[in-house]
Amino acid sequence: MLAAVGAALGWISCNNAPAADNAPNEIKKIPVVNIIKKDTLLPVEYVADIQAVRNIEIRPRTAGILEKIYIREGQSVHANQLLFKINDSELQIDLSRANAVYHSALAEQKVTEVELERVKTLVDKKVVPLSELDLVKARYNAAKAKSEQALADKNAVSKRISYTEIRAPFAGIVDRFLFREGSLVNENSLLTTVSDNSHMYAYFNVSEKIYFDMMVNGGEDEVEKVTLLLPNGMPYEHQGEIRAAESEIDENTGSIAYKVVFPNPAGLLRHGASGKLILEQPVRNAFLIPQKSVIEIQDKYYVFVVDEQHMVRMHSFVPFNRVANYYIVTSGLTGNEKIVYEGVRQLREGEIIQPELRQP
Repeated sequence: MLAAVGAALGWISCNNAPAADNAPNEIKKIPVVNIIKKDTLLPVEYVADIQAVRNIEIRPRTAGILEKIYIREGQSVHANQLLFKINDSELQIDLSRANAVYHSALAEQKVTEVELERVKTLVDKKVVPLSELDLVKARYNAAKAKSEQALADKNAVSKRISYTEIRAPFAGIVDRFLFREGSLVNENSLLTTVSDNSHMYAYFNVSEKIYFDMMVNGGEDEVEKVTLLLPNGMPYEHQGEIRAAESEIDENTGSIAYKVVFPNPAGLLRHGASGKLILEQPVRNAFLIPQKSVIEIQDKYYVFVVDEQHMVRMHSFVPFNRVANYYIVTSGLTGNEKIVYEGVRQLREGEIIQPELRQP
């Protein structure tokens, strides 16, 4: 490693000596180019966590024996489709008892209602005192309250019975089962999950710096195209639409989460999958340098700049990123320079060349 660094430094040192003694017939014809200035699209890659737009845990709201499973693992289901049935025999007994209590209370209410009407007649005829009517009214109101309570108890049991039928909350795909027929399940036990895979969310994190750069340049609407690379390296056939996901920057990671929405008509994408997102972000008035023009030494980047006397000088620059066969320049160059296009390894610092302008 030290030998390589020493050789690189020696190469730069030797190349720093001007080649003023070159004879005219030794001047090399070297292709040069102007730095390209144009708007371009910068593809940026992010790791993505793919989730269904809805992924709901299916849990019973009552305990009992899992009597029947009506679907298969991995099956597509429609909204309100019956998935599981919990045995309700004990609840049916409770319902019969509640019905009996309710009808008994209704009968008692009816008796007190008839008695109330009879006493009202007697009071109107001044046969019995008004206090007798107040007493009968109190008995009637008590009987009515009792029947209402019995009805509420009956409805509560009916509601618990309805909980023994577990249905799909929406159309989706059922995951594996955590219990089998005959199992005793408790209230709130996890039976399975249902995923709505009609559209998928791909979540990814961007740094605070990139977030603010994106906002300054017009926000997520400026992202031209979002491509999803599947785990097998193949691009997903549908393009995504980027949306903001969170309202806060994570103070621990210094990043903010975004999500991209992808249509999933064929059901290829599944909840919990992973992939890579390629976001094409516009870069305005970018300076582009051909990759073959660049020399990289110890993590620094150089080009040979040709001056008006056709002399070449090594000039460092800071790259922003690489797009195809070009570097995007962050700083170090004005954009008005002519640079050596190719053959940079054959040149020496201060060498005079015969430039041949090319189109990169």
